Amino acid sequence: MNATTTEEGAAKWLMTPEAIRARSEAITEVGLRGGLSNFALDLERLESTADFVIASIRQNYPTFEIPYHSRWRHFSVGGRDRWAHLAAELCVDREERARVQFDLAVVSVLLDAGAGDDWRYREPASGEVYCRSEGLAVASFDMFVAGLFSAHADQPLRVDAAALCALTDRALAAGLQVSAKNPLAGLDGRGDLLRRLGKALAQRPGLFGRGAPRVGHLFDYLKRQAEGGRLPARAILAAVLEGLGPIWPGRITLGGLNLGDTWRHPAAGGEGPSRGLVPFHKLSQWLTYSLIEPLEEAGVRVEGLESLTALAEYRNGGLLVDMGLLVPKNPVVTASAHEPGSEVIVEWRALTVTLIDRLAERVRGKLDLDATALPLPKILQGGTWAAGRRIARQLRAGGGPPIRLISDGAVF
Repeated sequence: MNATTTEEGAAKWLMTPEAIRARSEAITEVGLRGGLSNFALDLERLESTADFVIASIRQNYPTFEIPYHSRWRHFSVGGRDRWAHLAAELCVDREERARVQFDLAVVSVLLDAGAGDDWRYREPASGEVYCRSEGLAVASFDMFVAGLFSAHADQPLRVDAAALCALTDRALAAGLQVSAKNPLAGLDGRGDLLRRLGKALAQRPGLFGRGAPRVGHLFDYLKRQAEGGRLPARAILAAVLEGLGPIWPGRITLGGLNLGDTWRHPAAGGEGPSRGLVPFHKLSQWLTYSLIEPLEEAGVRVEGLESLTALAEYRNGGLLVDMGLLVPKNPVVTASAHEPGSEVIVEWRALTVTLIDRLAERVRGKLDLDATALPLPKILQGGTWAAGRRIARQLRAGGGPPIRLISDGAVF
């Protein structure tokens, strides 16, 4: 546990993967003793859940050539690799290509915060209709290609501060095809998030460049951090948390630092200023996973993937509930919709982080593979996220999660 007694030190610690795991484990330990208010744990279901995940891996990736869990997978929905087609038309060097990838990944991930059950996106180019994460991916891709996030008409494939600061909810709604008959959860929150991103770019010239701040310049910053062409995965997360920290809605601050996706729970434990606080940084880690491929394609080797955690979101967490690993203790858990900061949701997310780690170990053991051959980002992709969606579709019309969330467009 963190022993830091200053607010600044505690805030910095809460921005690390170690803090995510430590506080999630503290809540899980209480759950194993039967002391949580909302969930009981049935670890005997680990075996059957691991088998279910392995079946999903074999179905999706029979050769076990599993890519990382990242935004890039969603750009290939419907059997068409949109990014590959776009990249083939780019007449730029590999570093500028990486900047374009950073631009696209960041804006797309920040728009991917849960769409709700009713929203749909009809892709103009194909006429195909997509929903949820895939729909948001295709919509954000189309908006990116159209230059909505660029202030330079002759350079549409970029995301810069000027365009983001001027972005209106109306323009975003039009790009996402939102209407009274096609509502999107948290639309206002997404617009606010992107406008705050625009301001953050200007506030961090060391990360995003001077003069004309751009998301893609984060690639250059990270490349400079690489020693001998190698970069720890946690360094990507640290840069994302530093650069994007100001964009998150002000919930909890400590030592003057916005803690972002950090919440309170009575079983979190700890000492000093961080006592009772539980960080997850779901979107920041999702973004970190999505920046690995552009870095590696540009010649930077990313190491230490196991330092990052599972994403505390409703597909991984839903898998655990639907497979019986997590058992709701009272009807209100599944009968009502819950805010992100509610005890139910914080508890669920913390248990998800810890149990996905344990599930990953069980999956590797059954397949006789180690963490190098099958790192966590590949288990998530292969994997727990796909299995969570699969079981949800089997159990509920529409494939929604077993626990309903009230999205503000900035967490899930």
